[in-house]
Amino acid sequence: MKNTLFFVALLLINSYEAFTQDLVQSGPMVGYSTMREALLWVQTTTSAEVYFEYFDKENPSERFKTEKYTTQSKYGFVAKLIADQIMPGKKYTYELYVNGGKIQRGYPMEFQSQTLWQWRTDPPEVSFAIGSCNYVNEEPFDRPGKSYGSDFEIFESIYQKRPDFMLWLGDNTYLREADWNSRTGVLHRYTHTRSLPQLQALLASTHHYAIWDDHDYGPDNADSSFWLKETTSEVFKLFWGNPNYDIIDKGGITGSFQWADLQFFLLDNRYFRTSNKNFTGKREILGKTQIDWLINALASSNAPFKFVAIGGQVLSTEADYENYATFPKERRYLLDKIREARIEGVIFLDGDRHHTVLSRMQESGEVYPLYDLTCSSLTSGANSNKEELNTFKLEETLVGENNFGILSVSGPRTDRVLSIKIFDTNGKELWSKDIKAQDLKYKKNRN
Repeated sequence: MKNTLFFVALLLINSYEAFTQDLVQSGPMVGYSTMREALLWVQTTTSAEVYFEYFDKENPSERFKTEKYTTQSKYGFVAKLIADQIMPGKKYTYELYVNGGKIQRGYPMEFQSQTLWQWRTDPPEVSFAIGSCNYVNEEPFDRPGKSYGSDFEIFESIYQKRPDFMLWLGDNTYLREADWNSRTGVLHRYTHTRSLPQLQALLASTHHYAIWDDHDYGPDNADSSFWLKETTSEVFKLFWGNPNYDIIDKGGITGSFQWADLQFFLLDNRYFRTSNKNFTGKREILGKTQIDWLINALASSNAPFKFVAIGGQVLSTEADYENYATFPKERRYLLDKIREARIEGVIFLDGDRHHTVLSRMQESGEVYPLYDLTCSSLTSGANSNKEELNTFKLEETLVGENNFGILSVSGPRTDRVLSIKIFDTNGKELWSKDIKAQDLKYKKNRN
């Protein structure tokens, strides 16, 4: 009798554990990191109570818990919880609990806090991944013919590089015709993309930040007239873990974050954008308010490298597609203001084009060169566009296949070096280039 009761209890426990595993739709994912808190994200399949437990890997006996939260249908069953009992420069293991049951995964679930290095040591080495244009197939809603998305093993390749964080450069999901006219459709598309099995290990132990471009904002080439832009803004914020959004208080997703001695400026190239076909008045992509905020924020930053993330190419002289060159007056205003304010260390990061290229603009020997790294695409159909009209492109950096980038910054505080490496979907290096922070200074400030 006792044996029978034992096996019945064991069966019930196993059944309950299996049930709780099925309650997770996607994630967990690690969002932003600071010295004192980090964001943890998960999506359930139905309403459920969730929380996280976490502990310093060097001191597993002392455990901490986030608040508990019950996921809701109207918010896509998403939970965003804060690990707020952490200390700088630590690595933490975390565990996810859904309706009281511990969720098991076959890969690490970890996050890190940023290092308190100021006034103590040189800044730590930083490694981060970049990529854009991620299309996950769903046959009932895809266009007929050959599948547009492919090479999903690329996310395993990124995971194997063990970057500190990943910066998604737009078109992180592709809204379809059935999606962008309803909140239901937008939530479905974000959920479907986030649930990709090959993505889960990367989500679980690499911090993630993101901007958007047209396909995760609205229809193809969408602009400020998009009727559901407040809804897509809401859903974008639900599914990503940036530390701030809309810091110009005008709507959209403009933000910024720091990692070690680096600063990142996350721009919104859709919410304020004039239609590509509207030439009747002032034409803008970012808008004066956003550009003026950017110039002020860049001017106040002491970062040796100031990474400006935006959905489309900035420096390319090819006035085609949705490049900034098709909005020449505002582009000139942005670049002139960077030079006028004598801001050093600026590097643009963008996607959109379904190929990768590094552009370098050098007006004279008195000023430092501006760089623009376009990194595309992760899984969407790639092309071998040669950018024949882009006079600033570095020919040897053109890549016409699915790829991603790993950017690393190392060296002492006064002599930081950026290493750019581009990899194919299997993690094979395609090209690399080093840029010294000292070379991104005005001539009189160089050593």
